[in-house]
Amino acid sequence: MVIDPPYLIFLGDVPDALAAKTGVGIVDWRPEWCIGQLRLEGCQADANIPDLSIEEAVAQGVKTMVVGSVNAGGVLPPHWIASIVAALDAGLNVATGLHTRLASIPEIRAAAERGGAKLHDVRFSDQRFDTGKGTKRPGLRCLTVGTDCSVGKKYTALALEREMRARGMDADFRATGQTGVFISGRGAAIDAVAADFISGAVEWIAPADDPGHWDLVEGQGSLFHPSFAGVSLGLLHGAQADAFVVCHEPTRTTMRGVKHGLPSIQEVIDMTIACGKLTNPAITCTGIAVNTQKLGEAEAKALLEGLASEYGVPATDPIRFGVTALVDRLETINGKV
Repeated sequence: MVIDPPYLIFLGDVPDALAAKTGVGIVDWRPEWCIGQLRLEGCQADANIPDLSIEEAVAQGVKTMVVGSVNAGGVLPPHWIASIVAALDAGLNVATGLHTRLASIPEIRAAAERGGAKLHDVRFSDQRFDTGKGTKRPGLRCLTVGTDCSVGKKYTALALEREMRARGMDADFRATGQTGVFISGRGAAIDAVAADFISGAVEWIAPADDPGHWDLVEGQGSLFHPSFAGVSLGLLHGAQADAFVVCHEPTRTTMRGVKHGLPSIQEVIDMTIACGKLTNPAITCTGIAVNTQKLGEAEAKALLEGLASEYGVPATDPIRFGVTALVDRLETINGKV
């Protein structure tokens, strides 16, 4: 799935900022793609970009209107349909990460057909994936893995891309989730791919490339999570990772949505190497990324220093303290694998 920027971010009339996290995430990481936002009356979210009408967005070169809001059940509210139809009639493509397929709504399907606009259901993919082959392919890949779900794997991969590009390195973020696809403009929601094709889908997402090129592959779930370990394993095999960064949230006592306790960082390192060797015997841990949002600065720095000393790799909070040390470590293995 390839989504054409620039974007108009549609926030609808959501009641709070959390409900607009997809749109806000896109603005955080790809502000140059986000020309403006479209909000309906009563909207309580603000992505802090210009409010535009559909006509103004078209005049400014927008290609795609992205539905950047979510709700319980991932359904499309009926009163949003008119805005989507108007965007299609104005020549814009429309993309959404909701569970409702856009073409399943007659008015939307008809508008797309009469104008020739594209409908992107990012939660689903029309791409046909092969089964994974595991054949060694050129290029370098770094995968973010987690002690749990929602610990910063996407933000870590994006932060790595930003720092590496700032250094002049050849690097691309590779999206494996719906918000990541919006941010990158390419990818697939890997948790919606049939199990037999997960590793093959990741081989498509992060294909063969120049020997010095880095793909920063967005991780999903955790190898230790009873709900999502299958997706995480297929992603690991398909990524054929040369390097991986362990992502962690230090205040949790159980994994999200289940009663299982979190694995230790060492357990994640050991399991990732043991399983990752199937497609890349040279896989190695190059860093630890910790979401320290709930810790004071002194406490966070002490934790990170302790982890770096214990595991012998750089440890940082990518958003709070940057990823300089993580990229320094990746540069040391560049060309050696």
